[in-house]
Amino acid sequence: MNRFLEKYRRGEKSLGTFTHLLSAPAVEALARAGLDYVIIDIEHSPIGAEHAAELVGVADGAGIAPFVRVDEMSRSPVLKMLDVGAAGLIVPQLETVEQAKQLVGWAKFAPTGNRGYCPSRDGGWGYDANYADGMEGYMAWANRNTLLIPQCETAGCLEHIEEIVAIDGVDGIFIGPFDLSIALGIPGRFGDERHINAVERVRLACKRAGKPCIMFCGTAEAAAGYFRQGFDSVTLSLDIGILIEAVRAAADTAFGR
Repeated sequence: MNRFLEKYRRGEKSLGTFTHLLSAPAVEALARAGLDYVIIDIEHSPIGAEHAAELVGVADGAGIAPFVRVDEMSRSPVLKMLDVGAAGLIVPQLETVEQAKQLVGWAKFAPTGNRGYCPSRDGGWGYDANYADGMEGYMAWANRNTLLIPQCETAGCLEHIEEIVAIDGVDGIFIGPFDLSIALGIPGRFGDERHINAVERVRLACKRAGKPCIMFCGTAEAAAGYFRQGFDSVTLSLDIGILIEAVRAAADTAFGR
């Protein structure tokens, strides 16, 4: 079950976070907290492919959609994470339309792309319900239900966002506000009109294309604001940051600070 995708198809908002904790119980805890998806972050944490594969299985079993943010734009990480059952891939540092088309080639089966085939965990090695109509049926299912979501965080991606999001096989866009602000020459100045306008341009491009737009932010208050703005989904902070904030608040209460 891909709670992110099911909610989007019903016109509902979804909420997720990144995991950096290298912990299966932490992923299960996020599911019990009511989040819709978790992004297993290979790019900015020590998590590697083998550990990510384990966390995908844990998240799947706990009922929270497992996304993976890969650490490079190449065939191997895209294929491996889809084969282990990732519900979606977040791909950083996209710059060009040509790169987006190449990603589709790696991530989608024919006729949309040319993803390599092997019976894998993604289809229960050929024994899951998504194989009811055989190999061809599984391939069609995977193209519909496993998501390719590039990040818009570079000047090049922003410049070509309308063309990129319109590509068949690009299933949505994830906005990386920190790197996007750096690309705009205004690092961390999220209230700057240039950053606000860039973020809204990406959101509207996704809306016109009929595809989800995900925004990252650091606080629940900011998340509520992005939902009011019309974002389909918000990724709230990192699990390790949420843990620090929760323990700090508990300690302040305990000590009467």
